[in-house]
Amino acid sequence: MRRREVLGLPAALACGSAVLTGCGAAQQAGNAATPTPAPTPEQGQEVPVTPPEDLMREHGVLKRVLLIYREGIRRIDAGEQVPAQPLHAGAGIIRTFIEEYHEQLEERYVFPRLVKAGKLTDTVPVLVQQHRRGRVLTGRILDATAKPTPQQARRDLVVNMAAFIRMYEPHEAREDTVVFPAMRDVIPPKEFAELAETFEDEEHRRFGAAGFTGVVGQVADIEKTLGIYDLKQFTPRV
Repeated sequence: MRRREVLGLPAALACGSAVLTGCGAAQQAGNAATPTPAPTPEQGQEVPVTPPEDLMREHGVLKRVLLIYREGIRRIDAGEQVPAQPLHAGAGIIRTFIEEYHEQLEERYVFPRLVKAGKLTDTVPVLVQQHRRGRVLTGRILDATAKPTPQQARRDLVVNMAAFIRMYEPHEAREDTVVFPAMRDVIPPKEFAELAETFEDEEHRRFGAAGFTGVVGQVADIEKTLGIYDLKQFTPRV
């Protein structure tokens, strides 16, 4: 079931079509003994995921891959073996989920509407340029981690991952706090709702039924491989 469809289903559906009549009779008897309040219009319905929320939670995936890059940098700087496979998998998620999906949504549906409305006209070109530079860096990271990284290539890998982190931390922060909130000012309510469905349809077309949840699972698997999944380890001792 899609995340924006109604969650509450008639009780009769849980009984199965073959025993629908019997279930109904049993339900009536139970209702007679214990009256059930009539449901309110709000009950059994799922709150829609808005377009800004969709984009912001995708930024959460990006943030988690940045943590994977940071762990790779830490290990290389400590003289440890390059975790090429986990870094390659993380960069692959950046390429397919962030660059080829998330950023395409922004460039097709968000940025043009802002520019047309005369909003953030200085910011949008910078964001687009950063998307392009990010794809260059991702290509380098993918190439460097496609096989065991030679000793001489380690420093370049660190430089490229660090440059990616340095650019995308302020990039996504500016979008979350300025760009995405401005969407409500330039997109009429009806189109806003339609855009939410467009985003979801595209998500499942590209990533299957699991969609966003499946991608989050892939990121978690990489974190577990690197030993950075347990959230408690990031809590400081004070």
